[in-house]
Amino acid sequence: MIQENLDAILNIIGDTPLIAVSKNRSMEELKELYNCGVRIMAENRVQELTRKHHELPDDIQWHMIGHLQRNKVKQIASFVEMIHSVDSLRLLKEIDKQAERCGRMLKVLLQVHIADEESKFGFDRNELIQLVKSGACSNFDHVSICGLMGMATFTDDEDQVKSEFKSLQELKEGLKPLMSDPEQFTELSIGMSQDCHIAVKCGSTMVRVGSRLFR
Repeated sequence: MIQENLDAILNIIGDTPLIAVSKNRSMEELKELYNCGVRIMAENRVQELTRKHHELPDDIQWHMIGHLQRNKVKQIASFVEMIHSVDSLRLLKEIDKQAERCGRMLKVLLQVHIADEESKFGFDRNELIQLVKSGACSNFDHVSICGLMGMATFTDDEDQVKSEFKSLQELKEGLKPLMSDPEQFTELSIGMSQDCHIAVKCGSTMVRVGSRLFR
């Protein structure tokens, strides 16, 4: 069943990289997913991320996609491939500190609040523009800011979802020339199980799919 679901998703997203979300999934399910060839997985909780990293094969690239507290960065800094959910300058500073401790350059995405919902984390659009213009995002030796991440409103209104995704794509292109390393600022992490088909049409460079893989 997982192979059939995977094939169906890959048919939708084409060449856009798939980030398989392992949230609430058993080791048996994840091993089956691994045996289907999936090598990029993601978690939204640090405890689960560290546990699964230790119990699953070493060649899996792990992404952190959930809200990340500063005091937990040190638990994942030594192995995580990318952190999608950077939503404050203080968190950026902590990631840089822990990456230096581990002798690594950590890839991150800046999370932007684009949904018409109060529950979503992320920078306010104007807040982020001002932060980047101030040069505050350029003062890190062990963090590579690779792009933006966002979650659209959970709604059946596809026009609204498309509008939110396009606004994030436009923001990314607007910020790119202002970054200290514009060539690295290429990623747009948008699209989940319910809206990945819209995201790939709006410039997504990686989609985060979980429930649709296992249903």
